[in-house]
Order: sequence, then C-alpha cells, then structure tokens
Amino acid sequence: MASVSHSSIALGGVSASASDYLRSSTNGVTGVSLRTLGRRTMVTATTKSNLYVTARLKKGKKFDHPWPANPDPNVKGGVLSYLSTFKPLGNAQKPVTLDFERPLVELEKKIVDVRKMAGETGLDFTEQIITLETKYRQALKDLYTHLTPIQRVNIARHPNRPTFLDHIHNITDKFMELHGDRAGYDDPAIVTGIGTIDGKRYMFIGHQKGRNTKENIMRNFGMPTPHGYRKALRMMYYADHHGFPIVTFIDTPGAYADLKSEEQGQGEAIANNLRTMFGLKVPILSIVIGEGGSGGALAIGCANKMLMLENAVFYVASPEACAAILWQTSKAAPEAAEKLRITSKELVKLNVADGIIPEPLGGAHADPSWTSQQIKIAINENMSEFGKMSGEELLKHRMAKYRKIGVFIEGVPVEPEKKVNMKRRDAVASTSLKLEGEVEKLREQILKAKETSSEEEVELSSEVLNEMIEKLKSEIDEEYTKAAKAMGLEERLTATREEFSKANAEEHLMHPVLIEKIEKLKEEFNTRLSEAPNYENLKAKLETLKDFSRAKAASDAASVKKELNKRFQEAVSRPEVREKVEAVKAEVASSGASSFEELSDELKEKVLMTKREVEAEMVVVLKSIGLELEAVKPNLKDVIAEESLVPNENIQEKLEKLNQEITEKIEEVVRTPEIKSMVELLRVETAKASQTPDDNTQGSQKIEALEQQIKQKIADALSMSGLQEKQEELEKELAAARELAAEDSDESVKEDDDDDDDEDGSGSGRSEIINPSFA
Repeated sequence: MASVSHSSIALGGVSASASDYLRSSTNGVTGVSLRTLGRRTMVTATTKSNLYVTARLKKGKKFDHPWPANPDPNVKGGVLSYLSTFKPLGNAQKPVTLDFERPLVELEKKIVDVRKMAGETGLDFTEQIITLETKYRQALKDLYTHLTPIQRVNIARHPNRPTFLDHIHNITDKFMELHGDRAGYDDPAIVTGIGTIDGKRYMFIGHQKGRNTKENIMRNFGMPTPHGYRKALRMMYYADHHGFPIVTFIDTPGAYADLKSEEQGQGEAIANNLRTMFGLKVPILSIVIGEGGSGGALAIGCANKMLMLENAVFYVASPEACAAILWQTSKAAPEAAEKLRITSKELVKLNVADGIIPEPLGGAHADPSWTSQQIKIAINENMSEFGKMSGEELLKHRMAKYRKIGVFIEGVPVEPEKKVNMKRRDAVASTSLKLEGEVEKLREQILKAKETSSEEEVELSSEVLNEMIEKLKSEIDEEYTKAAKAMGLEERLTATREEFSKANAEEHLMHPVLIEKIEKLKEEFNTRLSEAPNYENLKAKLETLKDFSRAKAASDAASVKKELNKRFQEAVSRPEVREKVEAVKAEVASSGASSFEELSDELKEKVLMTKREVEAEMVVVLKSIGLELEAVKPNLKDVIAEESLVPNENIQEKLEKLNQEITEKIEEVVRTPEIKSMVELLRVETAKASQTPDDNTQGSQKIEALEQQIKQKIADALSMSGLQEKQEELEKELAAARELAAEDSDESVKEDDDDDDDEDGSGSGRSEIINPSFA
C-alpha cells in the first residue's frame, strides 16, 4: 500500500545522495532508496502533512543453482562442469526388451531361477548353470550377429541407448557446453561445446535425445528447430576461426517439421549449414550413434569422414514412412527397411559411410562405457590422419568423399523389373520371386490341366517346366544358404561338407562319428529353420517346386500315355494282326455261343492264342519305349468280395490300424543310430558305384550285403514287436470273409476261380498288408 502527497521527504537519511532515490518531478513523489529496500522488509516514512509511504518486499523462491557449496577442483571435467544441466539420473532406467529379444530374456530367467534354487537348497547346480550360460551366450551371439535391418532400426531407437552427452562425458577430459544462436534462442535438441580428449581441444556438436519422458519433452525427442541449426552454425564458425577440429554426433529422427519451424526457415537453416560445412578448413568427423534421419542429420553431417556404430541406421526416410508412401501401410516397414539399405554394412558398401565402430553384444546400451571408448579410439585415429592435411587438402578430401557416392554405367539396358512403375498395394507379400510372371502362367496351365477331361488334356511344355524347376532349385539353394548364415551355421556346414568330401574321396567307409555329426547338424538345422528371417520365402519356393514337380510328372505321364496309345493303335492296326482278330471274331459269331464257356475247346484255344499274340505285341511296344510290363493277374475272390458284399468296417479299421503301426515301427527302427549309420554307408557305396560303373563288383557286393543287413534288422524288430501275430490273425479273418463271399457267388465264377488257382498256385488269395523292405 502507498500514500502519496505533493510534498517531498527524504527517507534514506541525511547521508543519502540524490542518485540513490527514485524521484518524480511532476507529482512530487519522493523515491525510496534501492539500497534501503534491499536491506529492509518494510519501510515507513512520514512527511510534513502526515503522509505515509509503505512498501513490502515479497520473498522470492530461492534459485536452485547447480553450483555446490564446496566444489571439488579436481572433479572430472573441471569445476565448470557443475554448471551443466545434464546430471546423472536419480533412478536407474527401466530395462526394455525388444520383441526379438524375448527368447533370450526367458533363457536368462531360467538361469536366474536355477541360481536361486541352488542358493536355497544348497545343492550343486554348477553344470546346469554353465550349460545354460553357454547356450545363452551362443544364442546372444547368433542373434546379434545376424540381425535384420528392421531389428537394427529398433536397436538404434532403444530408449536406454546412450545419448550424445553420455558419450561426451565418457570420452572427454573436460567439457564446457556453449549455448545460444545469438538471436535470442537456444534449442536444447542440439548441444554444442568445447572439450578435450587426451589434451587436444575439439568442438563437439550433436543431437541430444532424452533419457526419460521428461527429458525427451524438454529435448523435443532430438528433433531440432532452425534455432538449433543456427547455434551449430555459429559454433562451426567459432571452431574454424580458432582452428578446433569438429566432431559431430548424429542421433535424430529428423528436423522438427511443425508450422512454426517452417515459418522460421527450417529449410534455409539446413541449406546454410550444408553450404558452410563444405567451406570449413578444419577437419570434420561425423559419427552416427543412433538413427540419422533425412536433412536433419545431414545438416551437421557433411564431414571428411562419416562413421557409424554397428547398429546405427542412416536414411532419407524412415522405414515406416517409406512403407506408408509406397504400399499404403506401415506394416510393410520390415520390407522397406531391407530395400532402403540403411544399415552400417550396406552404407559402407555404398561409400556413404566410411567405417563401422563396433558395439557390444546386446547393443550400445548393454555396455555404454565400452562403446564410448571405441568412439574415442576412432576419433583419435581419424584426427591423427586429418592432422597431416592442410586446409585446402581437407576441402578437396571432403568434396571427393561426396563426389564418389553413387555409381552409374552407361550403355547397359535397365532390367525389366526396374522399368515398371510403382503401383499401390494394400499389403506387401512376404515372398517375391523373380520368376513371378512365369510362375503364375504355369499355375494357370496346371489348374487348366486338372479341370479338363482326359480326352482334352493340356500338354505342358517339358522344356519350360525343366527350366523353371532348375531356376527354382538354384533359388532354393540360395535361400538355404541365407538361412544357414542367419542361424550362424554356415561355418559348421562348410567344415562338415569338407570332411564329407574328403571321406567320400577315400576308399574306406565313412566314420560313424562323422555320420553322427552330420545327423546332429541336420537335425539342428531343421529344428531352427523356422527361426530364419527368410523362412517364409523358402517355404513358398518349396511349395512352388512341389507344384511344378507334380505338373512335370503329370506332363511326362500324359506324353507316355499318348505315345502308348499311338503305338498300341499301330500294333493292333497291322494287317496280319487285324486279319487274325477278325477271323476269330467271325468264328465266335458263327458258333452262336453266348458265353466263353459255351465255345468248343478248339475255338477256346484259338481265342486264347490270339489274345496271347496281341499281348505279346503290346509287350514289344512297351519295351520299345523303355518300359517293363509287370503282369498282375486279378484275384476273382477279391473282386467278388468287393462287388457282392458290403465291406466289413471292423476289418477295415483293423487293417488301417495295423498298417499304421507297422509304418510307425519301421520309422522308429530307421531313426536308430545303428540303422542311420548303415543307411549312410549304403548311400556312400551307391554313390561310389555310380561313379565307377565299369569296375563295381566289390561295390555291388557291399551294397547287397548292406541291404540284407538293413532288411534283416527291420524284420527282426517287427517280429519282436508282436505285429506279425496281429497280421496273421487279420489274414485269417480276411480269408474267412472271402470264403463266405465265394460261397454266395455263382457256380460258373467258382469254377473259373478254381482254374485260376490251379494256374497261379494258391498264394494269390493272401493279403499283403505291407512290405517292410528297404529299397
């Protein structure tokens, strides 16, 4: 509260000077000394006309200054580091598990449970713990050695990944942050400052993300505004003036693209940085520590060399944005990440990046200090190289780096696939065969062939099918190779293949240890094949190969059938055969008999003789096209049982069950190590015999002996399992059913059946359930 009069009064005492008071010449208000206000909480003054002036000072909030009461002069980074707002987090960051890391987390939990159990019970679980830890380390190595592009993107965006300032405090002896763009703004998304490494000064500029939600909001998630780029530009001029080498750290999804940033000249700020960096005469080294997105990364990335951490990515558009633009769905991000070629290895091949800085297994967040030391080593090595260059040489070196990016060849036609314009797709197919067009055509032909009748069969071109099958086989081999690399089995496969080739080249048989090693490797490969990133591609190609193989078999069968019909017609149409057949037909017609039984014995003999001659012609035709005839005489009892009786469902169920049991038993026997070893030896001997067909007497004897041994082993196993007794009982039931059918059949059929039994021998009526032989 204040009361005002038109008379003046001195409140500060006689000794106060005129400059110590606030005065007004218009209204006669007497001022109060600022010193007096600073010393007292309340000041009261009186005037000649009893006028009072009262002022109350409000106690403000104490400023939380980072400077401690007793600063340590030997603190790392120097005493000025107390001024930094970047402090250690009070609480440790929560662990974040990525989707592809979940199996490893489960394995780690098992190890922890076993250790806990060992501690509680006092039992010795050392071997189990060592085994689990070995599996964990191997799984971790296999996973992080063969990461897919989208998995590396997720690691680069990991919330716990070390930031720019984390690395700076780990690698510098002293660091002093510099603020402001000298236009009234200071963007926290870009941090700049001077620091020393091994006594040498550098200008550090980098994108800064937050370590938690609060920091991310303050740092705008590492997306700079124009003020941040202008601050970086000011520091670049400063470094160029004083001769400080510049080291930039890139970790941003891109420049902030809101309306205000565009109004304030986001594009102009980035372009100005690009132009200026190509004219600086000090060494510039850029390091991508996370993700480098578009122009926001390039604005501080035009350097003499660009290095990337092993799991960092650098792109013109994020995989999600690329997928949304090209395929109208962000679900295609894995496909887009692969096509964009944004990983460190791919960019080094394309000469965009100049080197890779290794990361520990699990990513940089698994061991930030070790990662920072690798960055420090890379900075020292490259700056030693740049220190030998003059300013003009540095400019030429920087220009040459960007001039060599991108290669083109004149006079070579563009591939047809690359001429096709991009079309909108609702979803991206997980498999994309290079032979897609031809595959679809063949599929249509196969479907058409299935739908048409036997009289109107569609012939597929054997040449086209063979060509397609060969191409698919080569692609499948490539997919298997990629899968082996992804699973980390390539070296073991190569070593085993060499051992197998060496053993196969020698005369002696393969060692059982090698056979067991091959089986274990095969089992491991088949078990883990579904985890390979290209498993869906491989599966689709295998299905396509099956379709083509069936189509080829159908095509071959159709061509053989057509050729047979043609040859049979030619054989039957021969004049001598036609005359004999017509003569027999005429005699049968003139005899007046209505059935074969009513014919005379002489005429029966003539009919049978003519039939045998025609069959002999058919056999000659079959042999002429490379086929062998296996004559199988039908059993009339079985025919009668099928035609005159309703099948006994109980016997059929027993028959199917017995067949299944026998098949399972054979598979179980074949999977035993002893039989596997014998089968592998049989394959080796067969391969050797095929390579030396002239002198294979000894090899043939070995093959026959092995076959007999395998058959005997399987037969012994079946006889010991009790399946043979079940088979004999079921055969008796079938025989009884057939006898019942035979009694109800007509007499003529019985006589014909007895004649057939006399000719064949009585063994034809026995049912063959399964032949447990090993061909």
